[in-house]
Amino acid sequence: MGKILLTGGCGYIGSHTAVALLEAGMEVVIADNLSNSSRDVIDRIGTITGKKPLFYEMDVCDGEALSRLFSQEKIDAAIHFAGYKAVGESVAKPLAYYRNNLDSALTLLETMAAHGTRVLIFSSSATVYGDGTPPYQEDMRSGICSNPYGWTKWMIEQILKDAAQADPTLSVVLLRYFNPVGAHESGLIGEVPRGIPNNLMPYVSQVAAGIRDHLNVFGNDYDTPDGTCLRDYIHVTDLARGHLKALEYALDHQGTEIFNLGTGQGSSVLEVIRAFEQANQLTIPFEIAPPRPGDLPVSYAATDKAERVLGWKAEKKLEDMCRDAWNFEKKLR
Repeated sequence: MGKILLTGGCGYIGSHTAVALLEAGMEVVIADNLSNSSRDVIDRIGTITGKKPLFYEMDVCDGEALSRLFSQEKIDAAIHFAGYKAVGESVAKPLAYYRNNLDSALTLLETMAAHGTRVLIFSSSATVYGDGTPPYQEDMRSGICSNPYGWTKWMIEQILKDAAQADPTLSVVLLRYFNPVGAHESGLIGEVPRGIPNNLMPYVSQVAAGIRDHLNVFGNDYDTPDGTCLRDYIHVTDLARGHLKALEYALDHQGTEIFNLGTGQGSSVLEVIRAFEQANQLTIPFEIAPPRPGDLPVSYAATDKAERVLGWKAEKKLEDMCRDAWNFEKKLR
C-alpha cells in the first residue's frame, strides 16, 4: 500500500488520526500550512508512535505545491481535514470561509484526479443536519445550515457526491462528526484553541487551569432534562479509529457513503461540568448567561450504520474524555 495524505494533519483531529494510522502500520504524509496548528505536533506524533509522518508545510489551496507533493509521494488515499472551522468566525468572515474551504476541497479533488488517486475521506460535520429531530440519521434531509461553516461542509459533501457520480472509480466517505473532545492518553497531543475557546471542553479545561475565572453556560431553560444544551461528545481517539475504519472500507468500495461518528447519546453542559469535576477532583465555577442565537437545544447521532457497516462504535465514556482533556491541559502549561 502507498501513503495516506492527511491535509490539515497537524490539527486536533488530524493529529490523532495520524497516530491511529501509523499504529496500524500505514505510511502517513501530512500537508498543513500551520495556520491553526504547530510544527511540534509532528515530533509529538513521532514520540507516541515511534515513527514520524512525512511533513509538507504548504497550503492545500496551492495547486502547484499539492501537485508536487503527489508527484513526489505515491498517495493511495487522502483524508481531508484542512479548512477553517470556527462557527462564529464564519459568520463574521463568510467569504474567507467559502473561499478557503471550497478551494482546498476542489484543489485536492483535481490533484487526486490528475495523479490517479481514487480514495477520499472527508471531514464533515453534524452541522449539515440543521434543525431536524435527533437522533440524526445519515439519510435524513441535510442542508439546513445555520452558519457559513456548516454550509461549506454541506457544499463540499455535494461536490464530492457529484464527483463520485461522474467517476464510478472514485471512492468517497463523508464522516459527519458530532462533538470531539478529550486528548491522547499520553497528554502529548490534544486541542489547542487559539484565543478564547469556541468549544466547551477546552474552555472548562482553561477554567480549571486558572486561565479563565469562570465558565459561561449559555441558557438554562431549554427543553432538556436540566435546561442546558445537550450534545453528543465523542472522544477524539474514538473518532480517529473511525477514520481508520472508514479508510479500510473506502479502499474496498466505490461510490459515496456517509457515516455519523458519535456516541449516540447526549450529555448536557451541566453534566459535562459535573463529570469534569468528578474525574479530576476539581471545582469549575460557572455562571448562567443568555442563550446564544442559533444554538440547538439537542443534538446527537444515530450510530447504528457505522457499527453495522464499518464495525466501529465509540468506546470511551464522558469521564475518560474529561480526564484526558485535563491531563493534556496540565502538560500544555
